[in-house]
Amino acid sequence: MLIWLLHHFGPLLERLEPFAAGETRVFLTTRTALASLTGFLIAVLLGPSAIGWLKTRFRERIASDSARLNEIQARKKSTPTMGGLFILSAVLISVLLWGDLSSRYVQLGLLVALGMGALGAIDDWVKLSTKSNGLSVRQKLLGQMAISLLAGWGLYEQQLSHPLGLQLIWPIGGATLALGGWFIVWSMFVMVGSSNAVNLTDGLDGLAGGCMIFAGSAFVALVYLAGHRVMAEYLRVPYFAGSGELAVVLGATVGAVLGFLWFNCYPAQVFMGDTGSLPLGGLIGFAALVTRQEVLLVIVGGIFVLETLSVICQVAWFRWTGNRILACSPLHNHFLFRGEHEMKIVVRFWIGAALLAIVGVASLKIR
Repeated sequence: MLIWLLHHFGPLLERLEPFAAGETRVFLTTRTALASLTGFLIAVLLGPSAIGWLKTRFRERIASDSARLNEIQARKKSTPTMGGLFILSAVLISVLLWGDLSSRYVQLGLLVALGMGALGAIDDWVKLSTKSNGLSVRQKLLGQMAISLLAGWGLYEQQLSHPLGLQLIWPIGGATLALGGWFIVWSMFVMVGSSNAVNLTDGLDGLAGGCMIFAGSAFVALVYLAGHRVMAEYLRVPYFAGSGELAVVLGATVGAVLGFLWFNCYPAQVFMGDTGSLPLGGLIGFAALVTRQEVLLVIVGGIFVLETLSVICQVAWFRWTGNRILACSPLHNHFLFRGEHEMKIVVRFWIGAALLAIVGVASLKIR
């Protein structure tokens, strides 16, 4: 909205342009901050009415494969879920207000967010309206792959002409691997993987949301730097003209999740459901692809990676030996089974997420 107004008032735009920073004509830093603040305020203000509406339609059903876990989590039964709906609403409104909708990066970012959100909403609806546990693994995976392939193809065309646009870059040392057309498949792998990683982490009150705030904030900085010629050159990271506009989308997302956490912190008044976790993971995966920082995603999103690896290792070890490495996977459930209080687990994971985000961004200077 702001960009549209300024583009239609030429004299005003010309007067503002000398004061604009970076590669954007109209205050990218300010718009990112305003998008974040707007996302937060909308989520907080929308929260009570949204939770009331969800309470009459979508309530959590505790039905995992572990009887002990069901017993521990019994108090959460009937808590409103699908809170991702008001996260995405806050993000969309914020981006419409402060983002440049003509930017291909913004368009693809919204495609990932809304596409994954719709898939998650269908999964949640099936889970809550039938006796099944939502869409089958195959159905959900096919949906994620379709959305990711579409976004990956769009990003491939956008960055095809850039020397490093289709390169897999190792941060330390700067070694590269040309992906060529395989970039689209690689994009699918990254976005599907990060989407499912956040989904697996969403098991305790405030856990996924809090970790997402730190990881998301790190990628706000990374996409901003990648879109700023001078700072990208200083940090020796690939520069992509216009990619900084994605910072507005990610800033709105961080703000909306922060507002959602107001109601999702222990004891949670609402859960985000797959409606929220799938698009959040997809977005940070997309941001990593835009900035060519997929390796840093492993560090910045280290908590999500650790949770995913705990599930993979648990399943693989059980099939091989018949024994379990953890009391229960994902990793947060292991500590829950050991008797740790839920809030203690969540805060410690937040601390880990904050440290990993700092290490990830700081590593840009290690070459």
